Amino acid sequence: MKMLNRLWNDEAGFIVSSELVLVATVLVLGMIVGISSVRNAVVQELADVAAAIGKVNQSYSFSAVTGHNSSTAGSQYIDLNDQCETISNSDVAGAGDVCVSVVNASNAGG
Repeated sequence: MKMLNRLWNDEAGFIVSSELVLVATVLVLGMIVGISSVRNAVVQELADVAAAIGKVNQSYSFSAVTGHNSSTAGSQYIDLNDQCETISNSDVAGAGDVCVSVVNASNAGG
């Protein structure tokens, strides 16, 4: 218990509050930049997932079927391009999606 009291009352490594505020400010600013970078990366990855889902071809067709006592006509569905999906829209590594724009705080002002 004496050792704990000695450590509690020891002021040899005392930090001035202004230094503590400066260090905390630098840490918070660094965290803001890091979190915004993570946000941009997550948005880009989710845009890639959405593009991959949008490129799934859901077209189908079947011809007429005739049985002993019944028949059915054929049917066809052609999957058209979705919004922002073009033929020249290739998947380039590191390129953003056409429909998703990430605006950085530094670019938002002007």
